[in-house]
Amino acid sequence: MTKTRGTSLRRTLAATTAGTIAIAAALLAASPAAAADTAQVYVVHGVPGLTVDVYVDGQRALDDFKPETVAGPLDLPAGSHAVAITAADATDASNPVLSATADLTAGNSYSLVAHLSADGNPTLTPYSNDISTVPAGQARLVVRHDAAAPAVDVRAGGAVVLSDVTNPNQGALVVPAGTVSADVVLAGTSTVAIGPADVTLTEGTATFVHAVGSADKGDLALVSFTVSGLHSAPGGVPAGTGPAADPALTVFITVLAVAGLALVALGGRRLMAGRTD
Repeated sequence: MTKTRGTSLRRTLAATTAGTIAIAAALLAASPAAAADTAQVYVVHGVPGLTVDVYVDGQRALDDFKPETVAGPLDLPAGSHAVAITAADATDASNPVLSATADLTAGNSYSLVAHLSADGNPTLTPYSNDISTVPAGQARLVVRHDAAAPAVDVRAGGAVVLSDVTNPNQGALVVPAGTVSADVVLAGTSTVAIGPADVTLTEGTATFVHAVGSADKGDLALVSFTVSGLHSAPGGVPAGTGPAADPALTVFITVLAVAGLALVALGGRRLMAGRTD
């Protein structure tokens, strides 16, 4: 990334960087992670077209971190940590384009997601990762709406299982492992936007899928990671550090993303135009 790109990045993010974001206030308790005195943190990059560096407590933790990828889990000591996102050409964290204070509780699992708001502005959203055990023969699916797109309902077998999912929120369900027939309808209606599609989930896993990007700009993408081993004591191993690899899962989340595209294509605004300045 050139110096010009770094300047453009700082200008693009200016609206969302006026002050430190207090992540602790938004984080909910998650299930115990593997280490008793540390927390696990996944970093999800969902801002299109921007390669960045990520610093933790002044030390570079991620170099040339590219969009549509996931890093982690990072094992960080419990307590307060300064997180700074900089242009990829930055020599240190003294001039971040986005910063946050992360107050982490030992034994918990978190995600920090850099993405676009509903209005298309870059922002940083914290999530608690539910890695609690699931009953034998079952799996957990968590869908996070981190794209510039409107609200939708997600149905499985004709019944609404995730309702009115908006940016930046999530919906979760635990279902029997195997194949589920799912579709997406306009929030609060029975009007099918896309689908149905078959989704295959593996027993004892939790899959976290993020719809990111801008429907208006046509750069929607899917970013996911999977934690396994949840049919016993949590000690999950992330499987997948980028766009969803499972074809059935990809179809399902594409349904969610394309539903937003279909709704805003005609009247959508030009989002993040300054990124190309």
